[in-house]
Amino acid sequence: MKIAVASGKGGTGKTMVATSLAATAAKDHPVRFLDCDVEAPNAHLFLNPTIERKEKAYIAVPKIDPAACTLCGRCVEVCTFHALAKLGTQILVFPQLCHGCGSCTLQCPVDAITEFPRPIGELFFGTTKENILFSMGELTISEPMPTPIIRQLKAHLSDEATLTILDSPPGASCSVVTTIHNADFLLLVTEPTAFGLHDLRQMLGIVEKTGTPAGVIINRAGVNYAPLEKLLEEQSIPVLMRIPYRNEIAAALASGQLLTESFPEYKPAFIHLLQDIDRLMGDV
Repeated sequence: MKIAVASGKGGTGKTMVATSLAATAAKDHPVRFLDCDVEAPNAHLFLNPTIERKEKAYIAVPKIDPAACTLCGRCVEVCTFHALAKLGTQILVFPQLCHGCGSCTLQCPVDAITEFPRPIGELFFGTTKENILFSMGELTISEPMPTPIIRQLKAHLSDEATLTILDSPPGASCSVVTTIHNADFLLLVTEPTAFGLHDLRQMLGIVEKTGTPAGVIINRAGVNYAPLEKLLEEQSIPVLMRIPYRNEIAAALASGQLLTESFPEYKPAFIHLLQDIDRLMGDV
């Protein structure tokens, strides 16, 4: 089973939930953990993996052969992302706008375009003390596109683990959609604030389009925010856990401690969470 943990709004406790869920599940299941927040990965601060292997992440960028190019402009026409421009007697390539889709190469009538790999980040693979198979991507500073790294990270998924947990980036953009694609279940972590409600609405819009079974965890619970409860009731989205607002939790997380290690009383809640997800999946 693949469980993606997303939030919409950053800072709601998504990584706290994902890492605690992985550590709890690893007691009984082979677990793989993917930190897909490649612009600011931080799950390693809580799971403390031993990194055993690294590899570069690349994107395929076009290279124009001026001797073969007829300046027909077909490559410029098909590039949705405006990474190519015809200027006088040459075709200019803007590498940081290129999404590596290959349309220009496929459409060139004279085969004047080849592709070369341009490094945009790095992938890390290791194991934690709980025997969690840990994977993480990291986008190079100044690079604008995280989705190619997320796709390459997910390409390393295998059948070694019966449970895979994907820690999604914040927001509700392409990188989130890429992360949750093909997930069996989506855990949405939110908070009882106007900002949390706004971004949860965006994530529920994605859920509606993908049809992925989903449940909500309310972090920093305790504030009675009626609009959030009303939305969840209207959308028939189950609340699977409520984590109260406690200064002690914030302090433990700030020092890099897992929630379930600092507060063992939450372990049963995460065990029940896995059981609830199994039950909801059985009802699909």
